[in-house]
Amino acid sequence: MARDTAYLQVADALRARILAGEWPVGTRLPSRARFSEEYAVGQSVSQRAMELLIIEGFLEGRAGSGTYVRTPRKRMRVMRSRLRRLSGAGGRDGKGESWESHSKARTPAPERIAARLAIAPDDPCVVTTYEFLAEGRPIEICESWEPMAITDRTPVVLPEMGPLKGAGVIERMREIGVEVTSAVEIPRPARATQQQANLLGLSVGDLITQIERTHYARDGRPVETADIMVADRRAESAYEITFGT
Repeated sequence: MARDTAYLQVADALRARILAGEWPVGTRLPSRARFSEEYAVGQSVSQRAMELLIIEGFLEGRAGSGTYVRTPRKRMRVMRSRLRRLSGAGGRDGKGESWESHSKARTPAPERIAARLAIAPDDPCVVTTYEFLAEGRPIEICESWEPMAITDRTPVVLPEMGPLKGAGVIERMREIGVEVTSAVEIPRPARATQQQANLLGLSVGDLITQIERTHYARDGRPVETADIMVADRRAESAYEITFGT
């Protein structure tokens, strides 16, 4: 097996055997040394494969006992599309799902945010933190920044207040004559830091998806940027691509 993909192939094989019922829920798996011999790979490869299946929810490790088959977790699919962006946070709510948000005006932009918004460091922004909950558990955390040079002294300066309370960036900006025509999202896999783990109710080192998002006006100005964290064990991000007019 190719070195970089060997653990993925072993994980695929073990996942298929679990789904086929070879090891029922609650069964202790053979040792990684056994799998290393069976698949002709090093023990580190077997370990990575089993760790991946633990992250995916097929296995669980028990300290001092071994690795056991568990009931697979159900992961929510969070659609990321133009329609979702148009509908805003409130448009994603479903049964057992809710949003909580909090905004703070006149927050100085840190350098990384200023660079993404093409403004000077410490320029005042409105920062809004959104928490998406499903069955009472945090699924996604979003920290959104908007330059107050665009929204100050307008009815939409605070996303959670005013006539367009809960609306998305596109509708709110349109209300003040700014036409948003595009958004760029950059997803990256990561391991949860202590702060991220606390926010998402995870363990340090758990897999998360980090998404850097920026909305742009027709003239190319960035009008909003956000850092989004998704708890991988609870949800997957899916991108909808539409064609035609």
